Amino acid sequence: MRLLYVIATWLVFVALFPVLALMKKTRDGLLQRLGFYPYGLIPGPGGPRIWLHGASAGDLLALSPMIDRLRARYPQAKVIVSTMTNTGHLMATERLRKNIDAVIYVPWDLYGATRRAVAAVKPDLLVLEYTEIWPNLIRAAHDSGARVALTNGRFSARHLSRYRRLFNLIGNPLHDIDLFLMREEDEAERVLQLGAPKDRVVVTGNTKFDALVPLAQAVEDHALREALGLGASARVWIAGSTHEGEEEHLFEVYKKLVVDTPDLTMVVAPRYLERAERVAQLGREAGLHVGLRSKGNPERAPVIVLDTIGELGRAYRLATLVFVGGSFITRGGQNILEPAAQGKPVLFGPHMENFHDSVQVLVGRGGIQVKDPEHLFRVMADLLSRPDSLESLGSLASNAVRQISGASDRNVDALAALVFRA
Repeated sequence: MRLLYVIATWLVFVALFPVLALMKKTRDGLLQRLGFYPYGLIPGPGGPRIWLHGASAGDLLALSPMIDRLRARYPQAKVIVSTMTNTGHLMATERLRKNIDAVIYVPWDLYGATRRAVAAVKPDLLVLEYTEIWPNLIRAAHDSGARVALTNGRFSARHLSRYRRLFNLIGNPLHDIDLFLMREEDEAERVLQLGAPKDRVVVTGNTKFDALVPLAQAVEDHALREALGLGASARVWIAGSTHEGEEEHLFEVYKKLVVDTPDLTMVVAPRYLERAERVAQLGREAGLHVGLRSKGNPERAPVIVLDTIGELGRAYRLATLVFVGGSFITRGGQNILEPAAQGKPVLFGPHMENFHDSVQVLVGRGGIQVKDPEHLFRVMADLLSRPDSLESLGSLASNAVRQISGASDRNVDALAALVFRA
């Protein structure tokens, strides 16, 4: 069964390689993605050697509190972080560098590539995140003698039968994972249904909550306000992490809002930066005056596209209220707790399947789920007419985030018991 997966992955890879080599998100680090790392990139002897993988910039940020705690507990450890996307690689290089020894691109899940990568990194522990279940990588680490753990574990109820069919076909990779640190009880029950041994499954929470706590103490970024061309007293609606199929509706909502709230400025931050020009064009087609953050918005347009890396978290601090995208389409949502931690009322659509735990935290405590763009307009119009309510909702949101921290400490304790016996 494993041989079937090995053959299938190579066949799919050969067919898709031209696309992968040209895609903006994956075209860098091609040799690393095949398991060939340049001399000097991987740290030399010493340990314990801890390899943590997060697919994207957001996933690595969720791991960052664990990285801080692992470094504090094991200052002699070699900490290697891998990612799949170029933005993840850039973010790790710039923001995590002081606590890690190397940033690499994760190998594609090919038999040879994964074994070369494991031989190069020589991990004592491989930590995967969310649903990053890569059978060849997991088997290569397991065969090398490394322990394998899943942190912030989540498995969608909607996709459970699909996972089960795949695992029946290729062999169950969960059997090679030594520890499952799950976000919540429902997730733990699902991974057990998929065949994870019961004595390896623990509910510890979500480390992304810990990454958000320092945001509550952040101060307003006046330099970014100026770079966006925002007036000192302007009210700001930030639409963060938006996806294809959402911006058109959000621009129509904005056009209706400014009839009664003419001082309202809109900042749109597409989830994928390569869409920035398209989003700006959609705004112009809607009859709006649109500027770009990368150009400093010199025309002081009332709609600004945030087309830079790593500034959305800072921008949220400038918001009067926030809408988080990926939730009006079947993407499953995006991170609603980042703006909430900074004391901002947060609105989001009906499709939050990947952030069920975050919805539970915020609904009724500074977060509002809306059914559709028309519902979004009505709620926003009401809130903008009542500034005191906006402030109250923001305080509720910030307090809700502060009350759910601690998963990173629990995870590090569990990993220590698994590998280091500390």
